[in-house]
Amino acid sequence: MRVTGVVAALAAEARALSPTARVAGPYTALDDGTLVAVSGIGCAAAGLAADRLIDAGATALVSWGLAGGLDPALRAGAVCMPREVLGADGSCYATAAPWREALRASIAARGAIAPGNLIVPGRLLTALEPVDSVAAKDKAYRETGAAAVDMESSAIAAAARVRNLPFIAVRVVVDTASDAVPACVAAASGSGRVRIGRLLAGLIRSPSEIGPLVRLARRYRAAIRSLEAVARIAALTRPAGVARSEGT
Repeated sequence: MRVTGVVAALAAEARALSPTARVAGPYTALDDGTLVAVSGIGCAAAGLAADRLIDAGATALVSWGLAGGLDPALRAGAVCMPREVLGADGSCYATAAPWREALRASIAARGAIAPGNLIVPGRLLTALEPVDSVAAKDKAYRETGAAAVDMESSAIAAAARVRNLPFIAVRVVVDTASDAVPACVAAASGSGRVRIGRLLAGLIRSPSEIGPLVRLARRYRAAIRSLEAVARIAALTRPAGVARSEGT
């Protein structure tokens, strides 16, 4: 039996898979049998969520959600389905090529996302700390060549490798390479859900962040639309022909 386990750092990312689904406890099951966990931000939380999904019966793993853009050519809403994921420690994890290509083909056939916004070959970097300034993004891009960055995917990939399971990442760019992320955003969302009180408190302390936050909100809406489009037109279930350990 093929059961896909999906790890999302934020509840809003998980809701893009199914607006009516509510993740309660360690995970929830969607109507098609997909298991979804909201981990919270960071590798430690994501790795724990991935292990729980595997213990619950997942036979393949997906890192799902948003990412920061490193490639200056990418705009908010660009879909990153990388060939490989780079860890902060220099580790490299291949994604399952047949599964990734089947998903890409399904999306392309429906034409819901502009072809220029769909990245299949390439790298996704996982960082241990937020890469939230323009200078830090430029440095990460020059040093790794990664198109985008998140804080969870390498831990999910590592969990899949240990259990010899296929893995893919589907990440949509929210903040571009030219966007600095307001510090209040990270402070308000570490638990996996945005805490409005913390966000407002951060803005009170740093009113100069209001402008960047408004710009980021526009980017966020574009990114969520892309994430929802992927969920609508392409099931994340691992194809029958993809071997458990198959990579690129």
